[in-house]
Amino acid sequence: MNVKFGASLLSWITPRWTAEAGKYAIEKTANTGFDLIEILLPTSMEFNSKQVKQQLKDNHLDAVCSLNLPKEAHIPSYPKTAEKLIKLAIDKTSELETDFLGGVLHSGIGVFSGNPLTENEAEIITGVWCKVADYAKEKGVNIGIEPINRYESYVCNTTSNVLNLIKKTEKDNLFLHLDTFHMNIEEANFYDPIILAGQKLKHVHITESHRGMLGEGTVNWKELFMALKEINFEGNLVLENFSSSIAGMQQMVSLWQRSPYDAEELAVGSLKFLQKYHN
Repeated sequence: MNVKFGASLLSWITPRWTAEAGKYAIEKTANTGFDLIEILLPTSMEFNSKQVKQQLKDNHLDAVCSLNLPKEAHIPSYPKTAEKLIKLAIDKTSELETDFLGGVLHSGIGVFSGNPLTENEAEIITGVWCKVADYAKEKGVNIGIEPINRYESYVCNTTSNVLNLIKKTEKDNLFLHLDTFHMNIEEANFYDPIILAGQKLKHVHITESHRGMLGEGTVNWKELFMALKEINFEGNLVLENFSSSIAGMQQMVSLWQRSPYDAEELAVGSLKFLQKYHN
């Protein structure tokens, strides 16, 4: 497998982007030995691409971008707002000269209708995806869409939810972005969804069932890596675990229990775990 190991911005800071915090996260990611950083773009899009691109270069670090749609950009309710925001994220991704934008791009996190996704809502979503996929293609950007658990969205919870909607668009630059935390809640196992996705899988958030140290929870890593090997996965495995040692992180991601590891211990230990499994 030709993969790159990455760390999320959230491995080091809360998602409230500032130039200083971003520089710190880039330096920590590089010094810890990762290949790339996943930059969760701020929804304000107050993000100096030129400055960040230089910092990445200085630290010999690759990058990918992600965006999580906020409640006010829930696609079924606010399709034009969502389309505009995703296009701005594509612009930032392109300006960094990277080719991947992932994240929760199907719905606003925390928005619920009280019912399952309707056919009309699905049509609105695929309509927006078609437009942003065409825009991204012009910029040389691939888009990865991340299903999340039932407590955060009713729109896309599983691999098949995302793949079915992508199929409706008939766009070849829309891909799947999985997250082992959400898979652990929503999928029957870690093998079948990856086999189902095949070459449509481009990006995986690697995180334990309790968001802590890899190997200390209930995620079936053996099954996951077996499936990745079978599809000859070529993409990014990005660490997204959280430590309560980061100010504001507990409130941001509902991490109410105190973490036994600080951010650096978590990143170093988890990278070693990944390297061991991958080899």
